[in-house]
Amino acid sequence: MPEMPEVETVRRSLIPLVKGKIIKKVTLWYPNIVTGDRDKFVSELKGKKIIDVDRYAKFLLIRLSDNLTIVSHLRMEGKYHLVLSDAPKDKHDHVEFEFTDGTALRYNDVRKFGRMQLIDTGTERQTTGIGKLGVEPNSAEFTDQYFISELKKKKKNIKNTLLDQTIIAGLGNIYVDEVLWKSKIHPLSIANKIPDDKISELRKVINKEIKLAIEKHGTTVHTYLDANGEAGGFQNYLEVYGHGGEECPVCGNTLEKIKVNGRGTVFCPTCQVIYK
Repeated sequence: MPEMPEVETVRRSLIPLVKGKIIKKVTLWYPNIVTGDRDKFVSELKGKKIIDVDRYAKFLLIRLSDNLTIVSHLRMEGKYHLVLSDAPKDKHDHVEFEFTDGTALRYNDVRKFGRMQLIDTGTERQTTGIGKLGVEPNSAEFTDQYFISELKKKKKNIKNTLLDQTIIAGLGNIYVDEVLWKSKIHPLSIANKIPDDKISELRKVINKEIKLAIEKHGTTVHTYLDANGEAGGFQNYLEVYGHGGEECPVCGNTLEKIKVNGRGTVFCPTCQVIYK
């Protein structure tokens, strides 16, 4: 699943491709991608101009004229790509936004898990899943005080806690493994047992890791591509994710891979301390 750095990369690559374009027609080849009134989705978008593309956590926010926003979640394998409007349809293209200039933005999704929703701009927290999300890494709200306070409420392991989008929005499996290893915290540590100074360290590592991942255009492990069809580069910087059974880059002992709530998890049993 694209995580926050990947969705931010998609956002940045989409802007020069679609900003300022006017929607001539919307085609839903697989209507279930759209949440809510699909007929209204198609009719309301005709004639609207794309003003900008924003993002919150893993959600893209395509801002339109007349105070409308398309909220788009890519889920596992969703992708956008710009084509000429008469280009042959790929079998996994499910939504098309045809523009007045003869180009079209197509949404491609092998698994059909992605979703789009048309809302009034500014109502994201009231009408979509964004309302349930916590703060983002590198935001002013993501402070030591906030993070310590939130973790002290949690009696579950830190791996599952960091994947809980209601606390920190945008982290996924890849980055959680990386930041826990860099912070020397075992993934099965109980969240409210981790010392305050380690939580503070973890917050700093999260911010640094996400910033670098965005600079490297995200991580391509399976199928992720940006709107230009280009892969990310952060996979070349992964220290533990995908390296189970290999040597720890710090101590040289073997990195172990286990399942935590069904998610593959790689860690160093020597470097990472378990707090219980």
